Amino acid sequence: MNAAYLDATATAGAALITHISLVDDLGAEVGDGRKAVSWTAASGGLVRPAADLEFTMEAADVVAGWSGFSAATGGNEYGGAGLTQVTFGNPGTYTLQAASTAIDHDAA
Repeated sequence: MNAAYLDATATAGAALITHISLVDDLGAEVGDGRKAVSWTAASGGLVRPAADLEFTMEAADVVAGWSGFSAATGGNEYGGAGLTQVTFGNPGTYTLQAASTAIDHDAA
């Protein structure tokens, strides 16, 4: 498919995801809840969050990935991506960096 199609698909897909949550290795949400997300303009079928998202973590939280949702609570879960696993020994923060987080609709 051409770039216009990939960008249109990426834009439509990103519009479905209004919130991002961190998840553990079993897919359960961790941290202080879902964060509202806005997306960059699609380029080459790829969109990224427009800004980093910071989460407050509890001791023993395990971050293994992120997942996108259609609402702050409930709603549809659309999946996400794995992250390098981090286990918190103490309360702290985790920053999901926009520059290394993406939805890529380019099959190449």
